[in-house]
Amino acid sequence: MKYLCLVYLEEKFLHAMPQHERVALSDQSMAYCDELQKQGQLIGASPLYPVETATTVRVREGKVSTIDGPFAETKEQLGGYLLIDVKDLNDAVRIASKFPAAQFGSIEVRPIKEGGCA
Repeated sequence: MKYLCLVYLEEKFLHAMPQHERVALSDQSMAYCDELQKQGQLIGASPLYPVETATTVRVREGKVSTIDGPFAETKEQLGGYLLIDVKDLNDAVRIASKFPAAQFGSIEVRPIKEGGCA
C-alpha cells in the first residue's frame, strides 16, 4: 500500500541550527532515503523550498486568485515528503519514525487513494 509521509518542521528552528548540524541532518536523511530505495520501499522523496516561496491558488466563482505563502499560519511548515510503498500502516509509521526530521518536527502519514486525481 502506498503512503505519503508529509514532513513538517519549524523553519525557524532549522535555520537556527549551526550549518554543520543542518548538513548532518540532510546527510542522514539522504542516507535513510537511499536505504529505503534499496529495500524497494521508497517511490519518491524531496525537500521543499522554504515556505516563503509558496503560492496558494484558489478558484472562487470562476475567478483565480493567488496568495503568496501558505494558506494557514502554523508553527511548523511542510518541509518535504516521502512517498512509500509498504505492507501496511504499521510499516509506514515505523519508516516515518526513523526519518531524521521526526526528531525535530512531525511526520503526517496518509494512505494514497489509487486510481484518481485529487
